[in-house]
Amino acid sequence: MIRRNWPVAGVCVLLAALTAGLALPAGAAAGESTGRDAPKVDLVLDVSGSMRARDIDGRSRMAAAKQAFNEVLDATPEEVELGIRTLGANYAGDDRKKGCEDTAQLYPVGPLDRAEAKTAVATLAPTGWTPIGPALLKAAGDLEGGDGTKRIVLISDGEDTCAPLDPCEVAREIAAKGIGLTIDTLGLVPTTKLSRQLSCIAEATGGTYTSVEHQDELTDRVNELVDRAAEPVVTPVVTEGAASCDRAPALKSGLYTDREEFGQQRWYRVELLPGQELRASVSVAADRAVRPDHGVLLRAVTVHDREIVRGEATGNGRTDVLSTGLRYPKPERDDDDSDKPAAEVVCLAVTNSFSADAGVKTTPGLPLELTVDVVDGPDGAGDVASFGLGRGWWLLGVLILTGFLAGLVWGWLSRWRVAVWRTN
Repeated sequence: MIRRNWPVAGVCVLLAALTAGLALPAGAAAGESTGRDAPKVDLVLDVSGSMRARDIDGRSRMAAAKQAFNEVLDATPEEVELGIRTLGANYAGDDRKKGCEDTAQLYPVGPLDRAEAKTAVATLAPTGWTPIGPALLKAAGDLEGGDGTKRIVLISDGEDTCAPLDPCEVAREIAAKGIGLTIDTLGLVPTTKLSRQLSCIAEATGGTYTSVEHQDELTDRVNELVDRAAEPVVTPVVTEGAASCDRAPALKSGLYTDREEFGQQRWYRVELLPGQELRASVSVAADRAVRPDHGVLLRAVTVHDREIVRGEATGNGRTDVLSTGLRYPKPERDDDDSDKPAAEVVCLAVTNSFSADAGVKTTPGLPLELTVDVVDGPDGAGDVASFGLGRGWWLLGVLILTGFLAGLVWGWLSRWRVAVWRTN
């Protein structure tokens, strides 16, 4: 019996050793301080009369919102400065002017005192109007100052009742200020009109819209958005593309934002040294009503107008953001190229085929976000794909070796067991 267990034990030891080697974790790099101010979030809650409706899991919309806020307050990361603003919470009369001024800071944006914030939330009762536009303007003011992440989370169950101050236009004005503020919106049991308005608000600032019909959906989504505010965010650099390559701005690695008219072409320049690789991507957002069937084209072109590579994307109206990208590795210099300039100027051309119906504003242009990354090009097996596995080729080798050794041992064991059986 002892002799029979030795081979099995050997296989177990071998596989355990190999498994331990494969599972050995690489050392994690310590996080580095970014030196940025604390992220800020302003939760903007609709407390208008319609929040009395009892259609969220048998409870009123107001009760569902209160429970969600309490759970969010418990889960808010320590580093996030959070505030709560209301709209339609204090004026119950019929005076439109007063109703459209009814927005107040329930809890100021700053270090969170959870007990105090919960006490403030408990006092809320559905009351009046739905001044979304004025509330967004005030919320943007709540988040002024500092260079950390800024986020507004708007929760409403009805469209704005204070036109002509269009909340969509307000969101575009906020985005045009270039303060890096994102507005995310949630619609409670939304109608088609409400969904359209809240989507427009979110898209204008690069935010998201979510339709909510259940308590757990509301809690989970608000928690997710508050947590997202704590993640590091790169603020795009405002630039202005030109109508031709020779007049285009020179860009280095980074994230850039611009505006592009309908059907316009914008040019940018990037310098590339031999042995470097250019990686570029672009996203163009339709922040207003556009016709279906549109596209975005990104081209890398030489100064002599010879196309090097392109990336393109098309849409049919179901999405309001189109993105595409490209890669261009510049080869190392040969000895014969010593008389040529070391750096190559690559022209990036961004073209869109969005179009709008009559009456739709064409200015300012569509929001454009361009990412430029100039990195060292592939150099040997350590940086390029080896048999399609990149840096994982050694893992393939270990797995092959493991399988080979296990097969040999298993075959020897099988022959040994057959021999013992024949002998017996």
